Amino acid sequence: MASYFDEHNCEPTVPEEQYRQNALLELARSLLNGMDIDLGPMDFTDWDHRLPPPASKTLVENLPKVTVTAKQADAALKCPVCLLEFEEGETVRQLPCQHLFHSACILPWLGKTNSCPLCRDELPTDSPEYEEYKKDKERKKQKEHRLEYLHGAMYT
Repeated sequence: MASYFDEHNCEPTVPEEQYRQNALLELARSLLNGMDIDLGPMDFTDWDHRLPPPASKTLVENLPKVTVTAKQADAALKCPVCLLEFEEGETVRQLPCQHLFHSACILPWLGKTNSCPLCRDELPTDSPEYEEYKKDKERKKQKEHRLEYLHGAMYT
């Protein structure tokens, strides 16, 4: 009987590579078996690799209710989530970005994430960590803009 490597026309792996493959296999087995996994030094505050938290409950509860006008209804304005046309006189919710949605469409969405489903404009959250992350991100953006401006001013 031929060996596995002869049968599949391949060579045994390097021990380091074999360790990585075994580690991945163990992780997969642990997930399938529902075991607790020690993730070690993994940092879950890295918001660049996580979904944002839900929108602030207070903000969501106080979203303005707007009545659809005849002009909006005649223009066949639709809810961006369910794609149904708004009816004249219907009460809908308006986000700060001015987009309109049915309450039944937007409230569950904002219970999962903090952004407008149409333009991705972010709303405030109840998470102090995420709000600090947004401030840091904006500061870095401003710093990069100032550096680009300075660089442009030096070479023009």
